[in-house]
Amino acid sequence: MGRRILLIDDEVDIHRITEVGLMMEAGWELLTAQSGEEGIAIATSEHPDAILLDVMMPERDGVATLKLLQESSQTQTIPVIFMTAKAQAADRRQLYALGAQGVITKPFDPMTLASQISGFLGWS
Repeated sequence: MGRRILLIDDEVDIHRITEVGLMMEAGWELLTAQSGEEGIAIATSEHPDAILLDVMMPERDGVATLKLLQESSQTQTIPVIFMTAKAQAADRRQLYALGAQGVITKPFDPMTLASQISGFLGWS
């Protein structure tokens, strides 16, 4: 089944490798946003199946973006998986406590990304 994933990340290189991995491995469509504000607008209008959200972004970081997504009735049911270079256990626990469905550590293998997402979300 073709999934639609929204990636909110300020790094264009991350957009490219994520798109290659998701399209080649799973045939999924990738929507992209370079800021939390843009991501919220796309999530509201496009209703993706899941959101990959970078933790560290300028202006509105991933945690602030997640809170706004959770506050909106239009986006609160979309599962969010954080992507972060900060992989300490305490950081991961904090992100799960905020409501993340998963945490993917950067750098990641684009060829296993779709299976990681599927595992976090229980997609077969």
